[in-house]
Amino acid sequence: MKVFVARQAIFNRKKQVVAYELLFRDGKQNCFPNIADDAATARLIMDNQLNLGTRYLTSGKKALINIGEESLNQELAQFLPSSDVILELLETIPPTKDNYERVRALFHNNYRLALDDFTYSKDWEPFLKLVRLIKFDLVESPLETIAPLVEQLKKRKNLKLLAEKVETEDEFIEAKKMGFTFFQGYFFAKPTMISQQDIEINYAIVMLIYAEVLKPHMNLGRISELFAQDTALAYKLLRLINSGVFPIKSRIESLKQALVYLGNERVLKFVNLIMTAHVATNKPTELTRLSIVRSRFCELIAQQIAPGVASMSFLVGLFSLLDAILDKPMELLVGRLPFPEIIHDALLGKSNTLYYILNVVRAYESGSWWALQEACALLNMEDDNLPEFHASAVTWADMYREHVY
Repeated sequence: MKVFVARQAIFNRKKQVVAYELLFRDGKQNCFPNIADDAATARLIMDNQLNLGTRYLTSGKKALINIGEESLNQELAQFLPSSDVILELLETIPPTKDNYERVRALFHNNYRLALDDFTYSKDWEPFLKLVRLIKFDLVESPLETIAPLVEQLKKRKNLKLLAEKVETEDEFIEAKKMGFTFFQGYFFAKPTMISQQDIEINYAIVMLIYAEVLKPHMNLGRISELFAQDTALAYKLLRLINSGVFPIKSRIESLKQALVYLGNERVLKFVNLIMTAHVATNKPTELTRLSIVRSRFCELIAQQIAPGVASMSFLVGLFSLLDAILDKPMELLVGRLPFPEIIHDALLGKSNTLYYILNVVRAYESGSWWALQEACALLNMEDDNLPEFHASAVTWADMYREHVY
């Protein structure tokens, strides 16, 4: 399959190209698609950094890559080599204490930082000690309106200024006079589209890996077996190891060795990157969260009435919304899942214990007392513990999200 990215050149005062901003695209149209900032950043990393790499796209020059608040929370920047990129902190990031600590951590990990579409307020003062580049959008902030601020910022030796959306030679000349060092805009060059070949990922395998990393005791052997079932995922894993993000002390001879080298925490982050980029790109993240809540809810019910199927009940809950997430019929999806027949049947709505457990969960979610009583009757169970089970499942899902993000 083809993946796309746009790059826009950044020039110095002599009109020499010194870097490129990389802009996510999901097709041949050279415009930003309707997608959340974190999904766009995750896709940019998966489709490009973990494909041929940013150096290939920028001809060896620095790459400016957008980082929004959710990407900051998820620590997506750790999948980018600090020597190759400048992280553009989007203007949508509020200057809170928590965000400052996250930005400070990036600074101390040798990432070069920029503030995008900057508008000054006192809350940004602590951040100004950490960033090396400030970008001004000349459409939103015309030169004459920011002249006093530019004079103040020029006094900071650690800061350089970039004027973006420069559309005329007059703007370029005036910005140079004011002290801007770098320039970007249609006067110099429009974003150029680049397409690459990439390998399509098997989403069902991604969800199976996701199920494994949700478990309290991660089994890297089992996870490596799942990575081995999908060429694209195996390739992305090995590209990550060899992408310049982590120092390599010895050659990697197996997928399990690669996962062990990353460690449990980084494996969690990597799987989350895959999920953000490729599973729920056009869907609300609530669907993914609901899947996690359902998995634990189903498991707790099964532990009470049929402990022998608790682990299978967990998988039924986790995959019960896969058709909604991927916009494909469940009949098509279950054929690609290496599950026993009892799980296949439950996901396809065929009557068995796992299907009845899932129905209890669905009835509870819907708030329908009559449907809940009918679903519980099929399992010969009372509904007394369901509020406790549901609250426990929600807490468990939220704790996992906090751990990963």
